Amino acid sequence: MKPVMPFQNCLESLLSVNVKNYKNFDSKFIEPRNVDVWVPPGYEQNKSERFPVIYMHDGQNLFDPNLSFIGVAWGIDQTMTRLIRQGTIRKAIVVGIWNTENRFAEYMPQKAVTHPAMALNVDDAPVLSYDQIVSDRYLRFIVDELKHCIDTTYATLADRDNTFIMGSSMGGLISAYALCEYPAVFGGAGCLSTHWPAGDGIVLDYLKDHLPEPHAHRFYFDYGTETLDASYEPYQHRVDEIMRNAGYMEGKDFITRKFVGAEHSEKAWSERVHLPLTFFLNESG
Repeated sequence: MKPVMPFQNCLESLLSVNVKNYKNFDSKFIEPRNVDVWVPPGYEQNKSERFPVIYMHDGQNLFDPNLSFIGVAWGIDQTMTRLIRQGTIRKAIVVGIWNTENRFAEYMPQKAVTHPAMALNVDDAPVLSYDQIVSDRYLRFIVDELKHCIDTTYATLADRDNTFIMGSSMGGLISAYALCEYPAVFGGAGCLSTHWPAGDGIVLDYLKDHLPEPHAHRFYFDYGTETLDASYEPYQHRVDEIMRNAGYMEGKDFITRKFVGAEHSEKAWSERVHLPLTFFLNESG
């Protein structure tokens, strides 16, 4: 395995005034990939303040529409800036982790898979064999390598209550999995349009036995009703029941939102990402 390449040795470029792109961040667990880091307005001027951190998957879809999968970005930087200026949320750092050609294998929760091969129930997606799935290694990259570099390079609040993870579709699955696998690291998981149909809902059985303690962790779930999202509602109802049975209080420990007419796309997620951001970063909790 290759040694980890710390941030200071990565080739850097600026996507915007507040977004720094680190190219080919190396790892001893997974293939190298780009990482974007957004810092809130005033970060450089205030040397004493420290900030929560949100780790987000599919990082190339977050900031620059020219890099995004469908030419539409989440606009996380714009939404964060607006919410901060409104006084709705605390200032926070956003870390965008780019995906690779191994996206499905890295995002499918590994310990949930109990069969030699598994269909993802996405058009044109491969059937994954158990040996192909590397999500445990992907999470070790985030927790053991990337988070260390972020916490030593940026002015972060590194504790669990100020560390969050978020994504959409398969990124929603891996976010929920990350919180279950590393409950001492992450305090909240944002799961937008979570692709529960993967493996015919196999991750739901994992959740029943692996949810961390309630009241110390928070989950945000949502789904639309069009395109790929149209099949999500029955699965999400089952997830909500699992959460309640585990002692999670709806509205406090977890939130689920339905968006009638919303499709499965970056455009749809950009229009509602303020909800998980507010849930995790609201000053009043």
